[in-house]
Amino acid sequence: MASKSAAAAFSPFALHAVRSLTAMNMRMCSSKLATQQHQKLKRSPSRPAASETHDWIGPPDRLSNMRPIVYRVPQNESELEGRLRRLRQDTEDWNHDFWTRQNISFTQGKETFISSQLNTKGLTGRDENGRRRTLNSEEMSVFYKSFLDTNKTRHADYNKEWYRRNFTITLLMARVALKNTWRTFTERCNRKKPVPPNG
Repeated sequence: MASKSAAAAFSPFALHAVRSLTAMNMRMCSSKLATQQHQKLKRSPSRPAASETHDWIGPPDRLSNMRPIVYRVPQNESELEGRLRRLRQDTEDWNHDFWTRQNISFTQGKETFISSQLNTKGLTGRDENGRRRTLNSEEMSVFYKSFLDTNKTRHADYNKEWYRRNFTITLLMARVALKNTWRTFTERCNRKKPVPPNG
């Protein structure tokens, strides 16, 4: 029973991981990743300040593959709305950090695996025409399985935290919506009250 629940928690990651990691590999070579691994993981400096009227959604980050979001800060933001906004922003940043680290780890592990397999075959990293050598999908499946197995606990922990954060965000959104609905209702009721005649 425990293995079934672990597999269920793991499956959402597997779908996201393949899409995320494959897209990242097509855009960034490992040499750039290696030099950036020591730098602090942070968002693009072109990220704008929060607006009062609308959210800002940027282009996909080249390491995490996630679109950065800056949530709007309304002029009359309530304490509850502020809590919701800060949690949403914190979750966005937490996701960015997690996927940046995972994608860097994946790419470096993949390059190491390919290099070791080519060395075992007595081949260099490039062929006689200077093109990079690659392994076929069957050979690479060994690495993919190994990476997922090695990171199974980390991915399961990520999923638990992701569900916890989303549950809290959903509850806060419901509370904000209920509070706003109640405020609108009471304002309408107050407007409809008859004005007592003078006199």
